[in-house]
Amino acid sequence: MKTKKWVFFFILLPSLKGYSQCAMCKAVVESNLESGKNSIGAGLNDGILYLMAVPYLAILFFGIFWYYQNKKLKQ
Repeated sequence: MKTKKWVFFFILLPSLKGYSQCAMCKAVVESNLESGKNSIGAGLNDGILYLMAVPYLAILFFGIFWYYQNKKLKQ
């Protein structure tokens, strides 16, 4: 009986439409619509670039930190 529920769940799940946004994207769209600006895409692009850059900056920071710690241990 349990397998029938799971099969139904996995068949039904892909057919549902998802209307989700990240909080930052939603805030940019709402603020642009309230101010009357038509350039919704520019704000969204800035938000996407911000969200994309943070993990790379964190990896860069920890890589530099690891390099100097490793260099200090070798001396």
